[in-house]
Amino acid sequence: MTRLKTVPPDGALAVPPVAKAVSQAWPDADDEPPVVAWTAQQAQQWRHGKSALSVRRLFVWQAVAGMVVAVLAWLVTANSAAGWSAAYGALCVLLPAALFARGVLRPAPLGVAVMGFFVWEGVKLALTFAMLAAAPKLLVGLVWPALLVGLVVTMKTSWVALMCRPKSDI
Repeated sequence: MTRLKTVPPDGALAVPPVAKAVSQAWPDADDEPPVVAWTAQQAQQWRHGKSALSVRRLFVWQAVAGMVVAVLAWLVTANSAAGWSAAYGALCVLLPAALFARGVLRPAPLGVAVMGFFVWEGVKLALTFAMLAAAPKLLVGLVWPALLVGLVVTMKTSWVALMCRPKSDI
């Protein structure tokens, strides 16, 4: 049996007790100023003040990090195979990311762009896994820890690049 919701005769709806308890628990909730929508000009001014991290700059940051890790691996271990393994780990991030960026940044209608994002993300993951699977056949004397360090450091460099981007005045 379903219960019908009834409205009081005066047309006012009663506030549920839970809502009253929440509003009493947060006394400053009613003191907040109303949200005001920005005009197109205000939004444009806000965007102008923000510095965006370009895909090209992020790629350069990651490539430099990959090279630094490869050289350090070579120097620390005194083993060229460790250096090549770390460089290949960086390449396992850089090559799929470049392909992904090329595919996603092409102009497309909104629905196609959203679907394209998922398709190119799948291509990126598949290429990364294929490159990792091919590593033992491509690299003589593969050093897995060095490869993984190169891969992880290159991948996580995007966070460093975001923190080191030029700050805006606004």
